[in-house]
Amino acid sequence: MDWDNFFLVHKDLPREGPGHPDEVAWACALAGVPDGARILDAGGGPGGDVQALLTAAPHGRILTVDTHEGFTEQAMTRFAEDVRVTAITGNMMAQDGPFDFIWCAGALYFVGIEGGLAGWRSKLTESGTVAFSEPCSFDGDKARAAAMFEDYPVGTEADIRARVETAGFEVLGTRKVSDAAWEAYYGPMDKRVAMLRDGADAALSAVLDEAEAEARTWRENRESCGYLLCVTRPI
Repeated sequence: MDWDNFFLVHKDLPREGPGHPDEVAWACALAGVPDGARILDAGGGPGGDVQALLTAAPHGRILTVDTHEGFTEQAMTRFAEDVRVTAITGNMMAQDGPFDFIWCAGALYFVGIEGGLAGWRSKLTESGTVAFSEPCSFDGDKARAAAMFEDYPVGTEADIRARVETAGFEVLGTRKVSDAAWEAYYGPMDKRVAMLRDGADAALSAVLDEAEAEARTWRENRESCGYLLCVTRPI
């Protein structure tokens, strides 16, 4: 991966994965997130979901964490005047709790459902919950889903539920991440790619081609596969 050009393409995008305020609100309501919750936004990128989390917990505190410093700096700038928000560069699994709610949009698969949930169990309050989105095959065509997610072992909803249970958690509810959530990610990226095309050298052009192909692949396969949003709690 040409990371320099990758981050050039992704620089200043409003979010680094699919998401929509309605889905954050749904997950927080189902989880019973308290008004003054302490929330971990794990793998939060540039803070695309922070405002929706603040809406759900207006008297809460949010720690948004990402491994890429550029995204963290963007989140810090967006919420510089809000004392409820702290943005840091670091490991999402290594943050001290306890948290009432852990929100992880499209990042848990980097460590795995079982390892991620097990690692967060001790970071939760007694009534704490975890919501995450996971690649999912909606129609059972796992080969198509694996191609979309670069050979990641994508499962069905039943597979994901079984993995959650293996980790010692229960599923409170699930929801397919909406087309609107995906377009909130790919729409701004489409504009960024178009802006960078003029005068791009071969290396940058290759990364722009990859970004276009990623968006096109999702749009062609969105009925078959995508993300499943899961709200869970320890048993």
